[in-house]
Amino acid sequence: MSDLSRFDPVWRAAEPYMRARKNDVHIPLSFDWCQRLLDGHPEADADICALAILLHDIGWYAVDQADIIEQGFRSENFLQSDVRYLHEREGVRLGTEVLHQTGWSQPVIDAVCEIIDGHDTRPDPHHLNDRIVRDADKLWRFDVPGIAIASDWFGKTPHGYAEHLQNSLDKLETDLGRMLATQTLARSRRALKLHVL
Repeated sequence: MSDLSRFDPVWRAAEPYMRARKNDVHIPLSFDWCQRLLDGHPEADADICALAILLHDIGWYAVDQADIIEQGFRSENFLQSDVRYLHEREGVRLGTEVLHQTGWSQPVIDAVCEIIDGHDTRPDPHHLNDRIVRDADKLWRFDVPGIAIASDWFGKTPHGYAEHLQNSLDKLETDLGRMLATQTLARSRRALKLHVL
């Protein structure tokens, strides 16, 4: 892993927007997953992926918390809900501000925002960088903190949510992502005693 301190100014600038929807937990964990995926995909653009995962969900800051849960996680066809599109648009807006403020070039900003815009709602990824960010966004849910938080979002028990995760492995975009998810879910099931509970 390379020196990640170059992203510290971006973390500080984005931090006020990480208070919604437990993003202060989700984003750092997803960032770590992104680094693991990048280790297995050296051909990807590490800066673009790292910046995109760091900023991808800060747009939830602009959405009412109750609407996030009811429309963004528990409604029918929740991935196409209005709040999902809104958080992507706001993520592009806030992400652009943060990246300008912290001195990134316009081509980097454009590449990062292309990923943020549609990271939940776009059916297919554009390229490898997009695939890595989409997998990093999902992988944190397979670990114990992700199961604990996301099971509440979806109104499921940890056991029920783990079953949901098992059935969604094919939604991961990379072979490495699927392998990591499978291994992590098995560890989480053991840690949470889901063979009993």
